Amino acid sequence: MSLENGLLGPLLLARGGVDRSGALRGDEAWLKSAWADPGTRVLLVGDGRTLVRRSDGATTLLFVPPAEAPPGDRYLLGVGPDGVAYFAVAVDGPLTADAAGPAGAEVERAVQDIEHLPDQADVAAEGLRGVGALLDDRDAGLLVNAVALEAWHATHEHCPRCGARTEIVAGGHMRVCPDDGSQHFPRVDPAVIMLVHDGGDRCLLARGPQWPTRRFSVLAGFVEPGESLEHAVRREVLEEVGITVEEPRYLGSQPWPFPRSLMLGFIARATTTQITPDPAEIAEAFWISRAELGAAVGRGDLGVPPGLSIARRLIETWYGEPLPGD
Repeated sequence: MSLENGLLGPLLLARGGVDRSGALRGDEAWLKSAWADPGTRVLLVGDGRTLVRRSDGATTLLFVPPAEAPPGDRYLLGVGPDGVAYFAVAVDGPLTADAAGPAGAEVERAVQDIEHLPDQADVAAEGLRGVGALLDDRDAGLLVNAVALEAWHATHEHCPRCGARTEIVAGGHMRVCPDDGSQHFPRVDPAVIMLVHDGGDRCLLARGPQWPTRRFSVLAGFVEPGESLEHAVRREVLEEVGITVEEPRYLGSQPWPFPRSLMLGFIARATTTQITPDPAEIAEAFWISRAELGAAVGRGDLGVPPGLSIARRLIETWYGEPLPGD
């Protein structure tokens, strides 16, 4: 990782091992056939959580066959290289973290009926923040997709034009209004996230008012209508800390489905260094050198974002190597 080669290192929520199979979403015959196939795997998702299994040091998603899936909205996640189709089913209510399985009698029965279910002590309900970094490429990609779709569907059940209840089509990747025929697609909110450096040996870290006192990160903000990514970088930095920047350089992107952001990572050089925080956005901001950053993180005096986040990768790219701890 370095500024010279522009590599961000592993973006843990940008992985995947399953073809999203967009061409199959409108094929009702294929969808019906895939759902009838006992080899199809189904992921249960509720309020951003799913069931995972921990065994022999590995964390994997827990799937059910279609016949054992509970009722709920159904989304096609894609087809693996081995031809296995993957779906998600949104359960009614959150999954519980206790060993008994998910809440709700229908979901609980589905989990209890899973063939070869391991010791229940190894099964828990988890979200992306808890297990996203522990899953392999296939499982991480499937869970990101399922969580993002569930969050969008939960908040877009009605037509924004006429208020009628919309219907799910295209394998869960579109909703159609039965009254006016309008089509609605899953929403993604682009957000820029940027590490600002002074062209020398210092970068800028900041903390939001709602954050713990020792937790710091880089700056970020949503892209506004009619705005380029580069302009959003300059505007957000100026608005949040009163610093002007130039040469914003794009390094990579990662989905952040909490609930529907796409984080677009940049590094930018400051042309001014006087910090004037916007108190509504920033509680504290400061310049820090590489030596000071490594020492403070190593002592536990300064908390940085977890390895799951693109913010951590931006900081480590500028720092030049992984920071101690995670």
